[in-house]
Amino acid sequence: MNASELFNLKGKTALITGASKGIGEAIARLYAGCGAQVIINSRKQDELDKVAASIQAAGGKCTGIAANAGDIAACKMLVDEVVDRFGGMDILVNNAASNPVFGPVVQCEEWAFDKIMQVNVKAPFELGKLVYPIMKERGGGSVINISSIAGLTPDPGLGIYSVSKAALNMLTKVTAKEWGADKIRVNAICPGLIKTKFSEALWQNEKWLNQFVKQLPIARMGTVEEIAGLALLLASDAGGYCTGAVFTADGGITI
Repeated sequence: MNASELFNLKGKTALITGASKGIGEAIARLYAGCGAQVIINSRKQDELDKVAASIQAAGGKCTGIAANAGDIAACKMLVDEVVDRFGGMDILVNNAASNPVFGPVVQCEEWAFDKIMQVNVKAPFELGKLVYPIMKERGGGSVINISSIAGLTPDPGLGIYSVSKAALNMLTKVTAKEWGADKIRVNAICPGLIKTKFSEALWQNEKWLNQFVKQLPIARMGTVEEIAGLALLLASDAGGYCTGAVFTADGGITI
């Protein structure tokens, strides 16, 4: 089998949450370029339409469906619409995330805790349960959870976010073990500092950024395309023996 066959996604249908920008958008563009029918999701339809139009203009197949990943009823409607319109699903990328607060855990209010857990843990949990029977019926599939290195080691000021990503990493392992017999693979990617809107408050602080990159064996920030490349491996036949794994893409900060 040659490289193009190993990474070929033709005939596959992929749903990517939080995909109107950043890592999710980069994954959508790469999947579409490798032949997948891509469905991108976020809360705002106009933003999705712009991304979808751009991918279509480049020759890819992409459709945007707006839904709040933090709303379980909306998640069900999202999956139902994907199945109704495209006949099923082969790849799910849980990329949507929330972190509305920054500071010590003792200052985190209940509403913020609940929102972080709802979007970062419960939404992937519920979406996974919804797509499981669909993938099982199709003979298998791939679920990819976009986690964070904050889930591997506590990040100052991101305490509850760290807790949520640690839970997502364990959810990845639990579902991988339970669903392996049905040929459904589940893996997580833990990015380090990637230049996105989500991490803007960090990398726009030039003094902090300069100090941070000095700690990295690869002395720079990562790009969304570098995360997308790993997501392609895990979605394709090239990553067919990977399941239950928590991959880091962090420039070496966790060494």
